[in-house]
Amino acid sequence: MENIPVIDQLSKKIDEVLARLKRLEEENGRLRNELVAVKAQNEAKDAQIDRLNEELTMKDLEIEEVIGKIEAILGE
Repeated sequence: MENIPVIDQLSKKIDEVLARLKRLEEENGRLRNELVAVKAQNEAKDAQIDRLNEELTMKDLEIEEVIGKIEAILGE
């Protein structure tokens, strides 16, 4: 680079910086989109977990009712 004028060196470096900035902005956009998708998946999984917990609670209540009936029959 010793024979290249300073202005040309600076211009080249600026072009390199701008190209890198553009790549980083594109990567940032992709990462933002990925984050949004992952958050949506997380919310869907949370909703599914909540639904399964409710089902489990209902099954536990059913089991308790059956046990109560069995105890009532055996206690007779």
